[in-house]
Amino acid sequence: MKEIVEVIAKSLVDHPEFVRVEEREEGSEIFLDLHVAEDDMGKVIGRQGRIAKALRTVVKAAATRENKKVSVEIN
Repeated sequence: MKEIVEVIAKSLVDHPEFVRVEEREEGSEIFLDLHVAEDDMGKVIGRQGRIAKALRTVVKAAATRENKKVSVEIN
């Protein structure tokens, strides 16, 4: 899951070197914290949160295959 978020985020931003994803697992739930440069926040979130919502949808679809729950936070 972590790699999927990282690849997608790096393709969206102007400063891919600042993209960092932290993963925590608690039972059957996975928490992903996506960190990007402040300048790139708008690009990752998108208009009215559309890109962030699409990113979460892709990750949840991948997590469903492994019977896990995933939560993605953008920092």
